[in-house]
Amino acid sequence: MAGGQRSRGLNKPCILLIVVAGMERFAFKGVVSNLVTYLTDVVKMSNSTAAKTVNSWCGFTSMLALLVAPLADSYWYRYSTILASSFLYIIGLLALTSTALVGTWIPEDRTSGSSFLFWSLYLISLGLGGYNPSLQAFGADQLETEEDLPCTKDEKNPDSKSLFFQWWYFGICSGSLLGVTVMSYIQDTSGWGIGFAIPTIVMIASIAFFSCGSRFYTYRQDRDVNWKTLETIVQAIKAITSKMMNCGITLPANKSSHVIELELQEKPLCRDTKDLAENHKSGIYLPESIKVVLRLFPIWTMLLMFAVIFQQPATFFTKQGMTMRRNIGRNLLIPPAMLQSAITVSIIVLMPLYDKVLIPFTRLITRKEKGINVMQRMGIGMVLSIIAMVIAALVEKKRLSISSKLESQSETVPLSIFWLLPQYIILGISDIFTVVGMQEFFYGEVPIRMRTTGIALYSSVFGVGSFMSAFLIWLIEIFTSSGGRQGWFSDDMREARLDKYYWLLALSSTLSLLLYMLLCKYYKSRSELDSES
Repeated sequence: MAGGQRSRGLNKPCILLIVVAGMERFAFKGVVSNLVTYLTDVVKMSNSTAAKTVNSWCGFTSMLALLVAPLADSYWYRYSTILASSFLYIIGLLALTSTALVGTWIPEDRTSGSSFLFWSLYLISLGLGGYNPSLQAFGADQLETEEDLPCTKDEKNPDSKSLFFQWWYFGICSGSLLGVTVMSYIQDTSGWGIGFAIPTIVMIASIAFFSCGSRFYTYRQDRDVNWKTLETIVQAIKAITSKMMNCGITLPANKSSHVIELELQEKPLCRDTKDLAENHKSGIYLPESIKVVLRLFPIWTMLLMFAVIFQQPATFFTKQGMTMRRNIGRNLLIPPAMLQSAITVSIIVLMPLYDKVLIPFTRLITRKEKGINVMQRMGIGMVLSIIAMVIAALVEKKRLSISSKLESQSETVPLSIFWLLPQYIILGISDIFTVVGMQEFFYGEVPIRMRTTGIALYSSVFGVGSFMSAFLIWLIEIFTSSGGRQGWFSDDMREARLDKYYWLLALSSTLSLLLYMLLCKYYKSRSELDSES
């Protein structure tokens, strides 16, 4: 900043951290995008078991962020959390690479190899649990100045935050694109050993880049404010449980419901505040951290079905592609997982148009500076995800129709894999709206000292969504499998009914969208409540 003016561009530390995040996504997507193929072809799992394994692992990875974030906010510095987590991450990648290499040299040793595979995957999860939310919150810290604190009236701050999150997502999508396209091709053609070794090397290089910027970073975490956060949460949970066994939680009699509602919001940082329990010793009161999470919980819940749809490209979309005509010319065969790159390509191509075309257009309609607010942005993405599932169901119905007319016993149908492109592209467009909107929403609706937790709340949506996806698969298997038949998720793709599964997801997401719209009608953002007070 010069002359007191705030630059709309991103500073060098932000740019460096976006590059680091992109390299990490290359490593992660280089592993996860084709993992279902590795589990079915190398580990010899069934289609449904491989899908449930990938969903459960992704869910566990995302949920760990929610467990680690309070520790990072309360006791650790984000910088040191990033370094410690990345060490575990790299150890897990090294273990995964050695598993693939040992499986190549000693193919008959399946049992011990599978056990070591799962240990390496969950070691990666431990690293990611602290790495991702801390890195993104640390990146946003580089953007902030003292004027960005809640007790100021800077109107440009929301735009600068939106700019950061958009380019952050652009960066990780660029890394994801390279990870999906390059690594899926290498894994299918050159083997899994080199296919897992390259992401490991890239992750090590990203930490080297991160360390190079240490003297340029801004370190804004205030441990004096944060150190009691986790303790008060644990104490509050114990106290609430004890109180509910008797007569429930008490509220001060001299406060109106309007004031109680405002207590859910962050108190301005420019004046000293104390825990509510200290001010009212006669009752049990929720600490501010719990109140913030509870206020966001209904919106968080309505986003879960979007997260379930988010899991499909890496699981059943990929299995669909394996049964379709994948050749270009005579010699080039497209790996099914490579089509996931269509999602990131659509994001990279269309993301710049969001600010240049869509926002100016919506400004003309809504007469608002930002065009659409973050809640509307997430809702538009949810609508697009439903459309993607409808298209996926129709394409799968067409694939099954062609397959039923074939006289041969081959699962491969004379239908080009590029018929799957529309559902991938529309999901990519939905990500521009919902995923970027979720990052901005959960980061902006929590107090500054809970920013890592805010990012973890965003990640946990996809964690719980992954578990929900695995649970749905398990539940559908129970109700559709009978008499030796495998039901909707049969290993024989000529008998599988993925089209019905996609229709079920579209219907469930529609119901979730309607409830989301109802919640948005009554939800008030933190800035709106601050202005009312």
